[in-house]
Amino acid sequence: MLLDEMIEYNKNFVENKEYVKYQTSKLPNKKLVVVSCMDTRLTELLPKAMNLRNGDAKILKTAGAVVSHPFGSIMRSILVAIYELNAQEVCVVGHHDCGMTHVNPAATTQKMIERGIPEQTIETLDYAGIRIKDWLRGFDSVSESVRQSVEVIRNHPLIPKDVPVHGLVINPETGALDIIENGYINQ
Repeated sequence: MLLDEMIEYNKNFVENKEYVKYQTSKLPNKKLVVVSCMDTRLTELLPKAMNLRNGDAKILKTAGAVVSHPFGSIMRSILVAIYELNAQEVCVVGHHDCGMTHVNPAATTQKMIERGIPEQTIETLDYAGIRIKDWLRGFDSVSESVRQSVEVIRNHPLIPKDVPVHGLVINPETGALDIIENGYINQ
């Protein structure tokens, strides 16, 4: 069982004081918030490619690095990082070969049904105004998706105008970064 394996490892981790090398404050040293995709290839690659060490940035992970709702949990986290944790810049980082470009809402909904979610539940949500097919849709262009997320953040009524919001796309194989939106230019 994976949980048992993690807990056993953790006991040794704590007993051997391996946590010491990771200790830092809760405030980001580089005063940066990074919104990134949850892709497993980026777990260690992204911080290394951006020259970020433990404690340098608040890193938020979400499917496709998409900020889809101006009052959703990702946006709330960005606001908390700015107002409570001294972050001064935001960087949205999408990546090439993103799984969100391949998401088919109808196929995903079918997988839900196959895993035991009643069709009636999906229909009820749809009748209640929650359009599962819209909510689950991906995107065709990672660059355009990054631009849209940057715009949601930049134009948010609670984001100060002096906070630069950048947009980047990373190559998940090499770590190469392309600038999509330079937040210093657009301030």
